[in-house]
Amino acid sequence: MFSAEGLREYVVGVGIAGVVGTERERSLRNYRLFAAGDPGVRLGVVTEGVWGVGEVVRVMADKCGVSDDLGVVSGRDWIEPAKTVAGLDAFADRIKDVALRNGGVLVGTGHPGRLGGFYRGLVDALSTAGCEVLTPAKGLPVDITTRFGLRTYILEYVRGVGRLLEPGVERAGCATGVHTHSPLPVRLALEALAAAGKRLPDLVIGDHGWVCGAGQLGCEAIGLADTDDPALFVGQAEGTVSVAVPVDDGVRSDYYLPLTRYVLNRACLSQ
Repeated sequence: MFSAEGLREYVVGVGIAGVVGTERERSLRNYRLFAAGDPGVRLGVVTEGVWGVGEVVRVMADKCGVSDDLGVVSGRDWIEPAKTVAGLDAFADRIKDVALRNGGVLVGTGHPGRLGGFYRGLVDALSTAGCEVLTPAKGLPVDITTRFGLRTYILEYVRGVGRLLEPGVERAGCATGVHTHSPLPVRLALEALAAAGKRLPDLVIGDHGWVCGAGQLGCEAIGLADTDDPALFVGQAEGTVSVAVPVDDGVRSDYYLPLTRYVLNRACLSQ
């Protein structure tokens, strides 16, 4: 089991933090699009304050460790490993709190191929601890505008983790799922709970639009985010997102599993 120091070394070694694969050009592009109000980058966040490019860059430097110099326009981004570990510590504290209350949790990902395993380990431990793992709106369609036009996907859950599938794909857990930044899946899930008169989740866990969309609707939400996804960190700065952990979200899926074990150990949920 990693100590905090060991985890810092690990995340640098596998490229989750330190020098990461995310290109500076892409991050700056998304910071500008966020400042311009682009819904594809806002991920469901509606800001209270005015966020220009300079303000976005400053919060990303503070939360992730990227350069705050707008003159740095190329190369690969930097995530400060100590910020990743501190984020995971805060993430674990929220996990521990909901487990102690036997709370209801809703878990979903727009990055099922890379991050699905990270979340499945959390769901298994939370379920064993007595939490109710919610799976609302299962099997319902979600219409999302993509660069290829309007596409209809299906909301499904694999071992308690929500994801989108292409219509007609077998739902036996063999399909990876769709990469999406949209907040629409979590909105559909929360609307289904409200319409049925059921409890809303005490905690939403995930990434991309799952976290931003839930936080914007008043649910406590925590998750992982890359340096080109400023919405989670701006949401955290404004208080709609509880915890945003800076990571490269595009490395090998098995590289995230030690992060799951670290979180569960800190949350006293190791099995």
